[in-house]
Amino acid sequence: MLAKKYGMSIEQAKANTENMVRMANELGLDYQMDTLILTNTFDAHRLTLFAKAQGLMKEMTERILLAYFTESKHIGDHAVLAELAGEVGLDKEAVSKMLASDEMADEVRADERTAAQYGVTGVPYYLINKKYALTGAQPTELFVQALEQVIAEDEATG
Repeated sequence: MLAKKYGMSIEQAKANTENMVRMANELGLDYQMDTLILTNTFDAHRLTLFAKAQGLMKEMTERILLAYFTESKHIGDHAVLAELAGEVGLDKEAVSKMLASDEMADEVRADERTAAQYGVTGVPYYLINKKYALTGAQPTELFVQALEQVIAEDEATG
């Protein structure tokens, strides 16, 4: 799928995946790329925005990512999402009701439009000061350089 999506060879896609798994392992993350369930993540994004309104976006996002990359759970399934939501302190019934509706869909679509305006075509994508973009897994030094440049520019114009 990655090879097709990004126009690369299967060998390149495997190497990229192995590199991502290695970097995740270095950070103490256990990515299980061979068993994860590919799915549409639109409803998971709706859930994170629902959680944001409850002050639990960070917890919900982290739980979804763990479920997807490490536990190989189907994060496109409403029952799975409701269960994960309950684990972070959200009301499972309220989440199920939200997922059965179109609630938060407009907000996710607005985020998608904003991403398209910035030229985002994949993740991770970091936008600093709405001016500098870093794409893909990058070394810490590159982030430091970008932040130092933003600070220097702010000081020069401030």
